[in-house]
Amino acid sequence: MAAEVKRKISASSARSHTRNSKSVSSSSFLSGIFIKSLVVFFIGFLAWAYQAACPPPPKKLGTPDGLPITSPRIKLRDGRHLSYKEYGVPKELAKYKIIYVHGFDSIKHYAVIATSASPTLIQDLGVYIVSFDRPGYGESEPDPKRTLKSLALDIEELADQLELGSKFYVVGFSMGGQVIWTCLKYIPHRLAGATLIAPVVNYWWRNLPTNLSQEAYSKQFKQDQWSLRVAHYLPSLTYWWNTQKFFPSLTVIAHSPYILSRQDKELVPKFTAGRAPVEGQVRQQGEYESVHRDLNIGFGAWEFDPVEIENPFPNNEGLVHMWQGDEDILVPVILQRYIAKQLPWIKYHELKGAGHMFPYADGISDAILKALLLGET
Repeated sequence: MAAEVKRKISASSARSHTRNSKSVSSSSFLSGIFIKSLVVFFIGFLAWAYQAACPPPPKKLGTPDGLPITSPRIKLRDGRHLSYKEYGVPKELAKYKIIYVHGFDSIKHYAVIATSASPTLIQDLGVYIVSFDRPGYGESEPDPKRTLKSLALDIEELADQLELGSKFYVVGFSMGGQVIWTCLKYIPHRLAGATLIAPVVNYWWRNLPTNLSQEAYSKQFKQDQWSLRVAHYLPSLTYWWNTQKFFPSLTVIAHSPYILSRQDKELVPKFTAGRAPVEGQVRQQGEYESVHRDLNIGFGAWEFDPVEIENPFPNNEGLVHMWQGDEDILVPVILQRYIAKQLPWIKYHELKGAGHMFPYADGISDAILKALLLGET
């Protein structure tokens, strides 16, 4: 029979065992608290990130409790309202009828070809110009379903409701110039002629040579490169990126003076004159439906490339012009030259020493109108 072995447990050993048990229990307890705290923090962070990324709803327009309506508007096919302003001779007496498309962070009141051109020239030629607030800007309601095509159709409907006739001219400046590509693509049968003034280029258009596009892109400010990357690859974060305080936002949104060329700085008094009374209308409905959606559409994935557009006037019944400054900091001239070269039916005008705001220089708006309407170079 095996002998029973009895071991004596010392007091110190017992105390040590007790301490170890308590230590393990305490460690497990603290670990559990840490994990729970981490989970709560992570959930809170996600909630904050989601809220920060979601733009607030646009402010309401019109009575009884919305923003005031100060200009005439039309009601579009989907129920939205489009606000507009008329310039020049009455449309009933006009020989030429032009729809002007304003640029980024702008408004219908900044119709440069109407405000900078000679009043005498406009009267003598019989020019009627209508400028409108693009969706989400000024007093035009946002279009949450906005696409490249939808804005061209808005322009067509504006022409129809104002009874501008079967054909009309379109002129767009900067981001508005980019919109003219959509008119040439989707409503060419309605155009009598078109002018693109310093039209914004999307660096991701598929027919742009990669090396050329990368060269132009690399010359942009670093903060603009990141802002445009977000707009292109992560459009749902565009609002957050341009409102957060960790990194600088797009220079144009911040109204940075560094985007101005030598000539632009000289022209500042001209393109800011008279803006104070209406400046507050530009983003009054909120930044997302105006400037941020502009970025998402303008620099998103396009279903067509401008280089693929066919000549809308194969029988020379109309003209398409493109105007560009060779010192434009916002729109790279090297890309504009390439696009113009690929589309020989475009009349390309490059202005030496000109920046982005060259249409405000003396005589330029007159030259733009004469080239479009009279074919003068």
